[in-house]
Amino acid sequence: MYKEFKEFVMRGNVVDLAIGVVIGAAFGKIVTSFVEDILMPPIGLALGNVDFSNLFINLSAKNYPSIAAAKAAGAATLNYGIFINNIINFLIIAFVIFLLIRQINRMQRPEPAAAPATKDCPYCLSAVPIKATKCAHCTSELK
Repeated sequence: MYKEFKEFVMRGNVVDLAIGVVIGAAFGKIVTSFVEDILMPPIGLALGNVDFSNLFINLSAKNYPSIAAAKAAGAATLNYGIFINNIINFLIIAFVIFLLIRQINRMQRPEPAAAPATKDCPYCLSAVPIKATKCAHCTSELK
C-alpha cells in the first residue's frame, strides 16, 4: 500500500498540481496586497476618503467606530467593504489568468500545413509530383 501511495504521489500530474496550488496561493497573496494596499486607497480617496475594508453595517443596537471594535465586542456585522475588496481581488486574478492562458494558447498554435508535394493528373486522376510536366501513368502533358 505504501508503494502504491508513493507511486500515486510521485506521478507528474499530482506534483504539478501541488506546485500549482502553492504558486496560486502565493499569487493570491500578492493580488490581495495589490488590491488592499495599492489599488483601493486611491479609489477610496477619489470617492471621498472611503476605506473599503472598514465599511460595514452594524446589526446590533450599539455603535462601533470600526469593524475591529465591533468584532472585539462580539457584535454582528455585515462587512460589505471586505466583500467589495474580495470581488476586486477575484476579478484581477481572473483577468491575469485569462491573459496567461491566452498567451499560452498563442504559443501552442499548430504548425501551418506543409505545401502539397503532389497534384492530380486531370486525365487519369493519378498523383504526380508538383513539378512534373508529364504524367508518368498516362503520359499526358500537364500544364
